[in-house]
Amino acid sequence: MTFKQLVDRNRSYRRFREDRIVPEATLRELVELARHCPSGMNSQPLKYVLCCGAAINAKVFATVSWAGSLPEWDGPEPGERPAGYIVVLTDKEIKPSTALLDVGIASQTILLGAVEKGLGGCMLGSMKTIPLARTLGLDDRYEISLVIALGEPVETVVLEDAAPGASVKYYREPDGTHHVPKRTAEQIIVGVHTE
Repeated sequence: MTFKQLVDRNRSYRRFREDRIVPEATLRELVELARHCPSGMNSQPLKYVLCCGAAINAKVFATVSWAGSLPEWDGPEPGERPAGYIVVLTDKEIKPSTALLDVGIASQTILLGAVEKGLGGCMLGSMKTIPLARTLGLDDRYEISLVIALGEPVETVVLEDAAPGASVKYYREPDGTHHVPKRTAEQIIVGVHTE
């Protein structure tokens, strides 16, 4: 798989084969990739909680929100929920000003690694942090930065070029096909300097 194919297949998947649990070993391999990522001032403020059992997955699922651009959708139905989670934490005792950059770099790396393994995922930034922290047994030292839902995708996600001025809001067809309009290179490159 080329790097472009890896990037193109790395979509925000929101429906999975829930019965195919993502093993702890796989979650550890994905965190190992993140561990090797650059970190602002090499401070390495990120920590992780791995969830891969049916009971804990159900508890994590109850604390996250899905698809802000699809307000009529309450999230995946039973049987199509994530089969594993990586909860990304920031250690407040070593949190530098660049911590959010670290979260983005590490999380994207985790998702690219998941795609390489035939999995898919979704970064979830909307969650009930206090109940989730209690569920995970976290103390005040840790700030929940992101939840990465993982599993074997069961949905089709289609990338499409957005016309200039058109909406880039993602949408679903009645058959469940998920469309993601992307601005073209001509729309996002605002300057070219060759001298």
